[in-house]
Amino acid sequence: MIILDNVTKKFGALKAVDQVSFQVNNDEFFALLGPNGAGKTTIIRMLLGFIQPTSGSVLINGIPASQTKARKKFGYVAEQHMIPPYLSGLEYLLRHASLSGLSGKNARIEVERVVEVVSMSGKEKDKSSGYSKGMKQRIGIAAAILNNPELLMLDEPVSGLDPLGIMDVRNVINDLRSSGLTIFLNSHLLSEVEKTCDTIAIMNKGRIVKKDSINSICAHGETLEEVFVNYVTKENK
Repeated sequence: MIILDNVTKKFGALKAVDQVSFQVNNDEFFALLGPNGAGKTTIIRMLLGFIQPTSGSVLINGIPASQTKARKKFGYVAEQHMIPPYLSGLEYLLRHASLSGLSGKNARIEVERVVEVVSMSGKEKDKSSGYSKGMKQRIGIAAAILNNPELLMLDEPVSGLDPLGIMDVRNVINDLRSSGLTIFLNSHLLSEVEKTCDTIAIMNKGRIVKKDSINSICAHGETLEEVFVNYVTKENK
């Protein structure tokens, strides 16, 4: 699904990503972890096609991420999903449906489907100015899955949410995961990553310092947080 092969990205003299290689397989729940400044955002921006690697290749389904067609079956949810306050969730999703090439009855059917998937039925006609942050995130996920993506990228999807909001968004993500969707997650909330993900990669100073299944990484009774701190501290010495 995703392949990064010996990817380096420089910004002038700064090497934000340094010879990074990893892959995310179909039907995998993958998390990219790391402290601030590790290079995670740079990788996400390359996957979204906003920037290109200085060297190496970034592929989605065998297509360079810089090409628009690589993102045809790609959904993305930003850390803070913004919805114009004068729009209802329904109006917002209908606008997204039009961007996906849907119109008329087909758009309505698809919007009703994703509203149900994210458990917003009955609230979709309310103005988004009255939505909690968790509700806005669920509408953001709904918008991201309107085109029936094969890959969903989540950038800090539960950042700033209260425990109930985190649980709501987690349940939506787990339901999507069980449907066979491949998920790429960037998150600082390690307890959530430990509960949901199959595979993790820990990044520090532009490089991948550990990549393995969550079961293997936490096989000796350590929490993911403890493993994360150990690897990052070791690399910073």
